[in-house]
Amino acid sequence: MKVGFLGLGVMGAPMALNLVRAGTELVAWNRTAAKARPLRAAGAQVATTPAEVFGQAEIVLMMLADEGATDAALGRGTPEFARLAGGHTIVHMGTTSPGYSRRLAADVGTAGGDYVEAPVSGSRKPAEAGELVGMLAGDEAAVARVRPLLAPICAETVVCGQVPDALTMKLAVNLYLITMVTGLAEATHFAQRHGLDLERFRSVLDAGPMASPVSKVKVHKLVTNDFTVQASITNVLENNRLIAEAAHNSGVAAPLLDICHALYGETLAMGHGEQDMAAVVRAIEARTEG
Repeated sequence: MKVGFLGLGVMGAPMALNLVRAGTELVAWNRTAAKARPLRAAGAQVATTPAEVFGQAEIVLMMLADEGATDAALGRGTPEFARLAGGHTIVHMGTTSPGYSRRLAADVGTAGGDYVEAPVSGSRKPAEAGELVGMLAGDEAAVARVRPLLAPICAETVVCGQVPDALTMKLAVNLYLITMVTGLAEATHFAQRHGLDLERFRSVLDAGPMASPVSKVKVHKLVTNDFTVQASITNVLENNRLIAEAAHNSGVAAPLLDICHALYGETLAMGHGEQDMAAVVRAIEARTEG
């Protein structure tokens, strides 16, 4: 069965490559065609339009940047949407607001299609290694069709119930990630400003009970000042906004997230938007110096 894939960005490109390398017959599209070259070299078919993907694949995975990019690829709000969605299973893997996903699911259903939420937890390195964690929500039969396709992408998949519970789960997981990495950046800054040997600091963290694959990667970045992107400041700030919006809409307090929101906004304003989220330490440094 041929599978479609829309969106070959920082996460989408390695995800699509893992599908092809596992033997999935893939037809893919990306708005910037040059980013599809490695996928074509790996054996995938590269389409020139999303409609071409839908014309060949019944199940279409989407790893697009945001709600606007998703609507544009689907032709949502135009007559083309019904032609693309009807008779297809649309798998929304990007991170958007739960409310947007609920409305999109209703529109796909009205058009005669099936809809599955399948956001993933993890950044670029886990995406490259096929070690993401997938969260799925939607009609039970549609989820059952989609879940086996994600094996080359995800080390684990968890069925979360009905739309939008998978995206809400993703936001909850990301709230922990954002506050954890920000706390690690602040701790590293604290250690540095007190004259501690940062390699020893890293050794203590890596050997202790709080160590995790994420902490080990991020503390290395902080100690070496290597902010090569895995999850960018811009992307994390958008995730922070989505979580804050969901918290506000449901009347849930999120005080740590509010502080992080300000810090990532300050980091973006300093020009570090395309650096890794660990670069939030720049905003903390600026507060010390200011």
